[in-house]
Amino acid sequence: MFTKILIANRGEIACRVAATAKRMGVRTVAVYSDADRYAKHVSACDEAVYLGGSAPKDSYLKGDLLIQIAKETGAQAIHPGYGFLSENASFAKACQDAGIVFIGPSAEAIMAMGLKSESKQLMETAGVPLIPGYHGSNQAPEFLHQQADSIGYPLLIKASSGGGGKGMRLVERSEDFISLLESCRREAITSFGNDAMLLEKYALNPRHIEIQVFGDSHGNYVHLFERDCSVQRRHQKVLEEAPAPGVDEVMREAMGQAAINAARAVNYVGAGTVEFIVEQRPSADGKVEMGFYFMEMNTRLQVEHPVTEAITGVDLVEWQLRVAAGGELPLKQQALAMNGHAIEARICAEMPDKDFLPATGSLLAYRKPQQHTSFEAGAVRIDDGVAEGDVISPFYDSMIAKLIVHAPTREQALAKLDQALAQTRIVGLPNNVAFLRHILATDSFSQAKLDTALIEREKQVLFNQQSLPVSLLASSAVVHQLLQEQQVQSQQRLDAQGIQDPFAQLDGWRGYSPYQRHFNLLFVQHAQAQPLYLQAVIGVQQAIAGRDNKCIKLSLYQVTEAETTHPKPIDADSPLLYHAEIEFSSTNTSTSTRGDNDSNRYTLWLDGQRLSVQCWAEQETVSVFSDAGSGQIQLLDVMVHVDGDTQAAGSLKSPMPGQVVAFKVAEGDCVKQGQALAVIEAMKIEHTINAPTDGVVAELLFAPGDLVADGDELLRLDTE
Repeated sequence: MFTKILIANRGEIACRVAATAKRMGVRTVAVYSDADRYAKHVSACDEAVYLGGSAPKDSYLKGDLLIQIAKETGAQAIHPGYGFLSENASFAKACQDAGIVFIGPSAEAIMAMGLKSESKQLMETAGVPLIPGYHGSNQAPEFLHQQADSIGYPLLIKASSGGGGKGMRLVERSEDFISLLESCRREAITSFGNDAMLLEKYALNPRHIEIQVFGDSHGNYVHLFERDCSVQRRHQKVLEEAPAPGVDEVMREAMGQAAINAARAVNYVGAGTVEFIVEQRPSADGKVEMGFYFMEMNTRLQVEHPVTEAITGVDLVEWQLRVAAGGELPLKQQALAMNGHAIEARICAEMPDKDFLPATGSLLAYRKPQQHTSFEAGAVRIDDGVAEGDVISPFYDSMIAKLIVHAPTREQALAKLDQALAQTRIVGLPNNVAFLRHILATDSFSQAKLDTALIEREKQVLFNQQSLPVSLLASSAVVHQLLQEQQVQSQQRLDAQGIQDPFAQLDGWRGYSPYQRHFNLLFVQHAQAQPLYLQAVIGVQQAIAGRDNKCIKLSLYQVTEAETTHPKPIDADSPLLYHAEIEFSSTNTSTSTRGDNDSNRYTLWLDGQRLSVQCWAEQETVSVFSDAGSGQIQLLDVMVHVDGDTQAAGSLKSPMPGQVVAFKVAEGDCVKQGQALAVIEAMKIEHTINAPTDGVVAELLFAPGDLVADGDELLRLDTE
């Protein structure tokens, strides 16, 4: 066994590999970029060495430097993780030439499976079923367009060297083919350095089911059963589970054997995943027949490997290290068995209601489910590479964490996952936690009616949803503000002799008249909804005798925007949205303990119902969490609130932080509504900015290659 390895990656997967290596007594070397100087994986390893700039090309893609660092630190092997250089045949060969073990398959196997067109030809020879398409070497756009028309629509354009949904587009009309081909090629060059494409017929009602395979240098092969990865957005996985619902033993054995045949065809060594498209067809007896076709082989450890670990009890990273060190597979096929059901949810910094645009920012709060494990088997497992206070930058993938649950049945696993997501608190940047809970609640997912179009099919109940009523959000925000003020005041109430001064207690008590206090709020239910301006009016706080509780009378009114920025007495005609006597208490208002799940937690009695909520305030935005869901409301400070959008009319802003890939127009061009104007890339995902109306391009404010922030004005459009 190795005594020291270098982990040529970052984030969650670097921490995952380091955890198993530490348990096995293997020392680890981390590498880091400028953006990752204080990242979690740096401290998780025994040593850490600086690589270079934040962009992957300046750090994690510098293969020669990684090999040099491995030699200098005495590392005998390099674990590439996933992404970056994990499927780079040239890097694997360079490691071998330098006398460093590449913890993965041979360069020849990576090359054979990495070029999708060649791999499909190889699989055809090995007897693995293929879906119709074009996998040839002629890459002329006009020729590919002709082939696409011949295959028929819908079809997929896929980067031949790709993976992870990068360089992939669904084409539904012939007239869209060329523009989507160009977009795929740009993404493929950025992500893989190769813009060769292949075409595949798009299977109707398809599922994405993959088989985990393992081979060793002694000619032994096993499969560790299947995973269903059908729930996807932007061709990237959102939820994965094992075993795949509806797959019987006959199909499982057939797919497993096909996967082993694929691995054996390239003398595969290490962990790999053979991915299949499964077409679902109604049969004469009303049931569903499923046929599977080879899609690709990922010659690395998959992001979703923990669900396989959960149902088999196997540590796949340990197997990787043992096999790379020359050992045999620890178990034979007949010794492998499935136990229970596991589901993984990818928690990402993104905006589901805005076409899943990636997001960046600081993790103001990051609280995990209670009683979870990290990087090892457990009923609730969290694998992550970040901590509270860390920054999610635009340079790398948007994933924050992987949440994995394991239970005896799928129904129990679903309930456990929903509970764990409800206990996850992320504040400071947009994320998909609420969206994941919405998926679990759909009939399609809960009843295992799975296919890759699930999110599109269920979009009416997935997007633009608000889990919590505005009455609860407003009440929680007001209570949070009052108790935070009370905490500050309690620290200021002592005089020079340490004696409490009753006249310093600012709790609204009056000896001569009732006391009222006004709070101005702004609530936006979702991106497509009109903002709702509110005023909350509360009466004097009164201590309840013998209890550490407070009670307020709260009235919530709908008002105009002007009445929130220029307060005036509530008009008699203002709609009363909510009125109640609210009793509340604080479990713990301390925010000093990093990662403490009880901080900012309050108990509220609303309309006789006892509710537990947790709140965080970031400037004017208050984030509210409860078991029922989460939401945000703005508690406006009229002294500092900026009224309206100060940006000039006719400007077009970047919807996310990233890099300008290209402008599709020049100054002076006449454009039509819907015409592509600019392309922005962030976290390896391209986003096209389209003209909102007809007009003339007045000015381009950036150049291709420039970095832009979220909301930066990209160009000006004269609509007169």
